[in-house]
Amino acid sequence: MNSNYSNGLIKCTNLSQLFKWCLCFSKAKTFIAFLFFFIFSYSIQGQKKNADYRLTIRKTSAVITIDGVVDEQAWEETDVADDFFMVLPEDTGKAEQQSEVRMCYDDKHIYLAAIFYHNPPGPYYVESLRRDFSFGKNDNFLLFLDPFNNQTTGFSFGANAAGAQWDGTMNNGSSVDLNWDSKWISKVKQDKDKWVVEMAIPFKSIRYKKDVKEWGINFSRLDLKTSEKSSWTPVPRQFSTSTLAYSGVLVWDEAPPPTGVNFSLIPYVLGSVNADNIDGNKTDYETKIGGDVKFALTSSLNLDLTINPDFSQVEVDQQIVNLDRFELFYPEKRQFFLENADLFASFGYANIRPFFSRRIGLDVPIHAGVRVSGNLNENWRMGLMDMQTASDEETGLPSQNFAALTFQRKVFSQSSIGLMFVNKESTSYPMDTEEYRELYPKFNRNLGLEYNLASYNNLWTGKAFVFKSFSPDDEGNGFSQAANIEYKTQNWNFGFKEEYVADDYRAEVGFVPRTGYFKANPFVGYLFYPEKNNTLLSHGPKWTSIFYFDEDLKNTDYLNLLQYYFNFRNRSSFRLTFIDEYVELLEPFDPTGTGKPELPAGSKHHWNALRMNYNSKPQSMFTYSIGTRFGGYYQDGSWTSINNELGYRFQPYVSLSSVISYNNIEMPAPWNTTDFWLIGAKADITFTNKLFFATLFQYNEQSKNFNLNSRFQWRYQPASDLFIVYTYNDELPPYTETTQSLTVKLVYWFNK
Repeated sequence: MNSNYSNGLIKCTNLSQLFKWCLCFSKAKTFIAFLFFFIFSYSIQGQKKNADYRLTIRKTSAVITIDGVVDEQAWEETDVADDFFMVLPEDTGKAEQQSEVRMCYDDKHIYLAAIFYHNPPGPYYVESLRRDFSFGKNDNFLLFLDPFNNQTTGFSFGANAAGAQWDGTMNNGSSVDLNWDSKWISKVKQDKDKWVVEMAIPFKSIRYKKDVKEWGINFSRLDLKTSEKSSWTPVPRQFSTSTLAYSGVLVWDEAPPPTGVNFSLIPYVLGSVNADNIDGNKTDYETKIGGDVKFALTSSLNLDLTINPDFSQVEVDQQIVNLDRFELFYPEKRQFFLENADLFASFGYANIRPFFSRRIGLDVPIHAGVRVSGNLNENWRMGLMDMQTASDEETGLPSQNFAALTFQRKVFSQSSIGLMFVNKESTSYPMDTEEYRELYPKFNRNLGLEYNLASYNNLWTGKAFVFKSFSPDDEGNGFSQAANIEYKTQNWNFGFKEEYVADDYRAEVGFVPRTGYFKANPFVGYLFYPEKNNTLLSHGPKWTSIFYFDEDLKNTDYLNLLQYYFNFRNRSSFRLTFIDEYVELLEPFDPTGTGKPELPAGSKHHWNALRMNYNSKPQSMFTYSIGTRFGGYYQDGSWTSINNELGYRFQPYVSLSSVISYNNIEMPAPWNTTDFWLIGAKADITFTNKLFFATLFQYNEQSKNFNLNSRFQWRYQPASDLFIVYTYNDELPPYTETTQSLTVKLVYWFNK
């Protein structure tokens, strides 16, 4: 045993013992966490914070042309939302940059016109014309709509100062999922002293309940020249302006019109050429036809059907260095799974997910799928999904059916109770033998209940859940449970999280990289705010500890982080982190991730390290971030890494970026010295806000992989696209596999 391990264990013995007793109690008393959250949230609910901020929207019969010029008579007859509040860098007064927003509607559209004055005049900062831009890197305006006025779900639309669009669905009270796209139009015009945006959002593009005459609403503006973020309603600076708990009220002069028949047919046709040298040089040609159907069962509940779906136009994942013992998570990007995705994907925690849609169609085609999702009323939401995949004779993978059912009930101001059932069923084995039935079990099921806490002012948030898995044998019939509570003000941020995942818990349609553990995670942080006009906006420390125990409550891992944050008024930031880490390996592990010998299970390792991260201000044409880590590693070794991201833009048409990561690992024989590079470069060219070209090149020395992905997209009609995608993938020596493909895909969105 090394001396560092001994000293580190002595320092953490008392904390480990304390958390051990807490976890032992939580295992036997899981229901107490639910009861505590229920009683606690009931006691701190109140009226909506900004209910007195009200904007009336009136019907118009006038014709409005979406051209970025606010000259129609209809705009003279609307109420005006102005006199915005500053959120950053201060949240104690009114915004210095003046903004005005007007809204009206007719039988088919919601219209919005906004004017953003720019004083003193100067350049506008935008990243590109790419849809769904990065919020912090663009002068922009965002609209947040809460049609059910439930402070938890909704829609967001926006534009940057060059005219790039932003749209997404909202969930969990403030999160915006930008993977969702809808049909709507907008136009931006710039002057020296102001920029103007006009929007027309079809009623058919959103979901709402008929006869409801009050919606939640807020408007957000970011002006990078002055580093000012502002909001129509006052929002504390520790929260994002998308926080629906702080939204105002949109008052309709009469109930919004019914959408009538809301039916969309979205077919595609595809042709591709694929070449590889895996079984000799060969070339395959493929044509494919499929598509989606969207049908509004009600104005707030949607039916989605997909037949023979194809996801070849989806952007590739950005590679990262993996020196972790467990599987990495990559987010879902496929369009079919995205609307109301939170109903399925937000159950559990990031590392305890009973449902993860990327498990569906993994390396096999999806024949068809159906989804029903949305709001049943202002308190109830539901989601139902069923997908059928093909079998694979080469691997013996059977045809499988994936089903998920969720219900969510709002309680109090923003809290909710959710129920989820997930089922994976093997329906037809191409090689029906005992070997393949053991490799691919007949079924795996998960049933779970969770409670999400959000106080009326968002100061208290939390979650508690329990899931039970069901499999054909006892090895897959376990359960998991977890709970957390967090308190966040402008100065203080503290909380506690605990988790338990049984060794026999299985979520084959989920993401659970680690089983057989208890986890305790306390944290506390404090921010200081210097006097006004100081270069430094805020700074402060944060302490985080994570303790892992096995099912016998023996401490197997811990990670202590002592961090100090510096946040500057120009939106740059610096973070310094001291790391104290201990690991007892539960399984053999290669610490280099390059195929070298493995450390034995049961070996114990302790080290200290220092990490530094800096992000430059986004206003510069040249932006960068740099991170470095140096210190100890497994087997009394050392690990030094340098990570760098560079960006340069010729706004608004060209954005260039690169990612460079270098890692050096020094260990005793037989590992010796291991170093490797990860290099990525991307060119993103946006000719207009409808014509895009992007090329991503990645070289990963750790996994011995080189790949190139080029994608051309022409949005010739709203939500209708032509894609041309070229992909090249090369496994470097000692591997010799090379694959490449060229795909042309045409998608058209028919509306009724």
